[in-house]
Amino acid sequence: MDKRNTVSYKSKRFAVRIVKLYNYLCEEKKEYVLSKQLLRSGTSIGANIAESECAISRKDFLNKLYIALKECAETAYWLELLRETEYLTEEEFVSVNGDCEEIKKMLSASTRTIARSSDAGAKGI
Repeated sequence: MDKRNTVSYKSKRFAVRIVKLYNYLCEEKKEYVLSKQLLRSGTSIGANIAESECAISRKDFLNKLYIALKECAETAYWLELLRETEYLTEEEFVSVNGDCEEIKKMLSASTRTIARSSDAGAKGI
């Protein structure tokens, strides 16, 4: 499997984009509050995925992925707010939000699959 298609790889690349976007918003737009929130949630996605790779149990692994999914949803919120307050152009928003949505879909599918298989295992199926 090509590692560039993994959620781990994509979330790290996304974090790099978020750091660069944060720097742009601070330096060019002089926006410090929303951009700091975006930086925290946008980089937390990949950090939680990385942490999940050292989980001590299946439940711990799933929990870390759920946290990453929630951070992804929060990041989407901050991106929408930055667009609606005109700190991001529509083009900038569409580009970075597309990456966020892709990661969110991957995490959502993963958590559903793992939760279903965990439920099936708990029921002895």
